Amino acid sequence: MTVHTGCVIQARMGSSRLPGKVMMMVEEGKPVINFVLSQLSKSKMIDKIIVATTNLSQDEEIVNCVKNLGFDCFRGSSDDVLDRYYKCAKKYSISTIVRITADNPLIDPTIVDETIKEFNTNSVDCVTNCRIRTFPYGTEVEVFSFESLEKAWKNAVKPSEREHVTPYFYNNPSKFKIFDLKFEDDISHLRWTVDRINDLKLVQKLASKIHNRPILMKDITILLSNEPFLIEINKDYQDQAS
Repeated sequence: MTVHTGCVIQARMGSSRLPGKVMMMVEEGKPVINFVLSQLSKSKMIDKIIVATTNLSQDEEIVNCVKNLGFDCFRGSSDDVLDRYYKCAKKYSISTIVRITADNPLIDPTIVDETIKEFNTNSVDCVTNCRIRTFPYGTEVEVFSFESLEKAWKNAVKPSEREHVTPYFYNNPSKFKIFDLKFEDDISHLRWTVDRINDLKLVQKLASKIHNRPILMKDITILLSNEPFLIEINKDYQDQAS
C-alpha cells in the first residue's frame, strides 16, 4: 500500500557529542524520541511515521522504545544515511518524504504541516526551512519526493552526501527545484535542538514550563520573551549547527 506522505525520523545512539541523547529523559519516563514522536503525531498532513535507525546492536534500545510507543521502526546502514532513507521509503512505498532528525524533541507539527503544504502546492522537488536559516535550531523540516530521493541515492558519491541525505539536492541546483521556507522574522539565533547536555537542560525546562501539548514554536518564543534568562542555559552553543 502506498503511503502518500511519510515522515522518516533518523535516530541513533552513537552521537559524537552527546551519545545516547535520543533516549535521555525530557520528563520522567519520556525520552527525547518519545517527544519527537508525540509532537509529530499531532501533524494533520502526515500519513505515517517511521523511525529509521541503524543495524548496530546499540540501537536496539531505540527499536524497543519506538515499537512500545506503537510506531514502526526501520533499520539500515549506520554510515550511509541516504541509503537508509531510500530503502525505508521504498519499503513503505512513500511518495512524499518528510525528513526529521530525532534530536529535535520540540519539533513543531504546525511548521511541519506548513512545509508539506508548500511542497504540495508548488511544483518543486524539495521544500526546506533550514538551508536559509530563519527558523530556530530544533525546528528543521525537509520535504521531498521519492523520485528526488532516488536520484540522489543513485548519483551521490561524496561521503557528506551519503551521510546527510539532502546535500546532493543543494549541491546540484540545476537538477532540483528547491523552495526555501522562511519565517517572517529571522529568529535563527534561538536554539532548542539537543546536541549537548545544556541543550537538553533547556528543553527540560521548556517542557516543564509549557503545559500545552504539542509544544509549538510560538509557545516557546512567548516563554523566552517573558523569561529571557532561559536562553542563557545553552547560550554557548547558539549559532552552531547540530
